[in-house]
Amino acid sequence: MPTIRPSSDLRNKYNEISSFCHENSEPVYITKNGKGDLAVLSIETYERLVGKFELKKLLNEGIEDIKNNKVLSVEDAFRRIRKGI
Repeated sequence: MPTIRPSSDLRNKYNEISSFCHENSEPVYITKNGKGDLAVLSIETYERLVGKFELKKLLNEGIEDIKNNKVLSVEDAFRRIRKGI
């Protein structure tokens, strides 16, 4: 169940919201005039989420390369690595 708080709580109960986000690694949804407006989460949770998206993007690129036969043999890959060192 998501945690939903009014925008006034950002001003009046910031420490409480911050503690919740850090302790639970979950966002708090902020409403403005009764409608969804923001999602607040800890920096650690945000960075983990962004990292997952970046990893997924890289994995998808690799899968596309495999589908398009844009791959190297292990020997060729290590040869290129050694040349760069």
